[in-house]
Amino acid sequence: MNYRHHFHAGNFADVFKHAVLVRLVRALQAKPKGLLLLDTHAGRGRYDLQAEAQGDTLERQPEWPGGIGRLWSKPNLPAGVAEYLARVVAFDRGAGNTQEAPRFYPGSPRLLEALARPQDRLVLCELHPAENQALQAEFAFTPGVAVQLLDGYTAVRALLPPPERRALVLIDPPFESQDEFARIVSALGDGLRRLPAGTFAIWYPLTERARVDDFFAELRTRRLPPTLVAELIINPAAPKMKGCGLVIVNPPWQFDREAEELAVWLAGALAQAPGAGAQVWWLVPEV
Repeated sequence: MNYRHHFHAGNFADVFKHAVLVRLVRALQAKPKGLLLLDTHAGRGRYDLQAEAQGDTLERQPEWPGGIGRLWSKPNLPAGVAEYLARVVAFDRGAGNTQEAPRFYPGSPRLLEALARPQDRLVLCELHPAENQALQAEFAFTPGVAVQLLDGYTAVRALLPPPERRALVLIDPPFESQDEFARIVSALGDGLRRLPAGTFAIWYPLTERARVDDFFAELRTRRLPPTLVAELIINPAAPKMKGCGLVIVNPPWQFDREAEELAVWLAGALAQAPGAGAQVWWLVPEV
């Protein structure tokens, strides 16, 4: 695996994914019973945004100014975005940054850890040895967090169903394998067989529309429970990644409304070209 998420940390895709994730966790926490929070491709937990400008051999243009940088000092944020930003700012300041611009960005493990209640349990899986070593160090003294050197798709089979009988599973792979979508569909099927009422959030890039449409077609053959799709497009003409999306299986009741409000607002805040926008729809409708 050629894992270089630190070059992209804090970009528009992270903002979209993490802002929705914060609201999804909060919606699931409306019930007092504990949750398993399972991150299948956790990464290292924190990222130094200054490192974004350091490529393998040459300096590169950082991506965070077009993501978290757009929100950093923006007034009048909607409530859903405000909590996400507050968590990022608190992490950045807690990591020692005293400058006006952001420096340290929390990955999904740190966001989930910040949101977890005493009755919730966090399991972080990362297969890449260097990333896992960094993740182990990040949470070495954090109670209630388990870090495992484990393939995320195997973790879905191994860790479900949890004792809590409730779970949010974040599937956020690097998409460096040609069969990534097929592996996601297989893991999702395994997870739903073990925990039919579990909530699964799957992030994907919008590069080739045909591949995503094939992914949706395969999901439709699986007789899924209610499944919501939220997509953000920042530049329809971008030669590489035009935007990104989240598939949310078993979303909380009426989460579609919150997801749509959030996605539409972020589309305006993060747009990089005419035609940017957002859409939220049911891949499998609620009954």
